[in-house]
Amino acid sequence: MAAYRDADSISTVAAIGGGVIGNGWVAAFLGSGRAVRLYDPMPGAGERTRIHVSGAWDQMVELGLAKADDEWSARFSVHDTVADALAGADFVQESTPERTDLKQALFADLDRLTPADVLVASSTSSLPITDLQAGLATAHRFVLGHPFNPVHLIPLVEVGGGEQTAGQAIDTAFALYAAMGKQPIRLEREIFGHIGNRLTAAMFREAVRLVAEGYASVGDIDKAMKHSFALKWAIQGQFTTFHTSGGVGGLAEFLPKFGPGIIKRWETMADPPLADPALQAMLVEQMEQAAAGRSVAEIAAWQDEKLMQMLKLLTTKNE
Repeated sequence: MAAYRDADSISTVAAIGGGVIGNGWVAAFLGSGRAVRLYDPMPGAGERTRIHVSGAWDQMVELGLAKADDEWSARFSVHDTVADALAGADFVQESTPERTDLKQALFADLDRLTPADVLVASSTSSLPITDLQAGLATAHRFVLGHPFNPVHLIPLVEVGGGEQTAGQAIDTAFALYAAMGKQPIRLEREIFGHIGNRLTAAMFREAVRLVAEGYASVGDIDKAMKHSFALKWAIQGQFTTFHTSGGVGGLAEFLPKFGPGIIKRWETMADPPLADPALQAMLVEQMEQAAAGRSVAEIAAWQDEKLMQMLKLLTTKNE
């Protein structure tokens, strides 16, 4: 098994895939001072990535994640083949469509074309690395590096590996993301959907059921989240929120006091029929009502502005 290039020596990243997530990674890597070599087969992908990075740069500067006078375009290049993008790369970040067959075919190419001491990280939002690394000669260096959108702003990166991934590979990827100003967390065991997306899926499950059964509207459910517990979660997460809600005894006092009520709520929960076209149409209609004429682009821009305000308040250098 090869020794891996340590995080401090990674200066050039091959970004495979230039969609929403891939472009976010390009901005984040460029902001950290690294060079990025992009491959994406879609026509015009390079120009779309440049536009994305240009739009993200001032925000990253404001958060201390990039330098205002950095001529990042000199470190960014677009390539016609995967092999060309990999040339000279110290690290690979894959951000291609969420299909096992496509990723397995790509991983076979990366296994063959990339030097064995170069780590390959996947942005997959749900797929287990074990499934993607099966049959590869250098399966030990394929890791999970799952970010959250918008990648240039949201600090979290979920880091882990499959059954054949070396612990050192995970450690190195973790160190790289941390050095970039990210907040990596380690998945101790693989599970479909990882951590963050499973938590949001659980919340969405109950939100959809409440709408489907007429308990509340899409707009009011969003208000219930953003004007109450979500404010605490942005500061301290779920467990610590309950720890501070239990009294002087913390979580040890909270669990016997409030646990029975939580269990009763769990017992009333069930899967809503999300695949039902009628339910989907209801959700879309109510979402449009809640949007009150604002386009997706307008909402996303407002979202990023508010994220910037929150991050400046919540993020510290030593956090």
